[in-house]
Amino acid sequence: MAILVTKESRVMVQGITGGAGSSHTKRMLDYGTNIVAGTSPGKGGQEVHGVPVYDTVRECVEKQGADTSVIFLPARFVMEAGIEAVRAGIKLVVVVPEHIPIADMLRLRLEAQLCGARIIGGNTAGIISPGQANVGIIPNVAFKPGRVGTVSRSGSLTYYIADTLTREDFGETTCVGLGGDPVLGSTFSEILELFEADPDTKAV
Repeated sequence: MAILVTKESRVMVQGITGGAGSSHTKRMLDYGTNIVAGTSPGKGGQEVHGVPVYDTVRECVEKQGADTSVIFLPARFVMEAGIEAVRAGIKLVVVVPEHIPIADMLRLRLEAQLCGARIIGGNTAGIISPGQANVGIIPNVAFKPGRVGTVSRSGSLTYYIADTLTREDFGETTCVGLGGDPVLGSTFSEILELFEADPDTKAV
């Protein structure tokens, strides 16, 4: 199996019409990630790489069944975007931008807890479950399906560990980038609990 993201995850992109949002949407789609929608206020009705764009997260949830979001927005907009997502029913929010204000991240984390959602990041490379889904900015190389889970605050260390495992023919169930910002949405212990509960992850 995998944790957090799988081939069944219905992913939306907040900030899909921006430069980073558009380019990483294309890369995630190329990997096979199930991206069902994106948001960009005022640009609803457009498409980006064949993905429908809506004005609000709630529309993405109601019309496309989105359950996972990845944010590509300036840091000052992340709290508002994240709160909109969890209040609309999104259960996993991946926060790629860095330098999120500490007070904003604390507020977002609290809102997520109240809504039964999980935040990964800020300043995260994202999450990849090899062969299933890649959510974030993780390159589509160096990973293969296997039995080892990885979790790190460092994106580059995540790539290095995965490349080493892959070269030794182990492979990975899921690789999680917690993020490099001072205040994060999830902790090592929380992710380790998820790996422990996953029957397909034999080592971390």
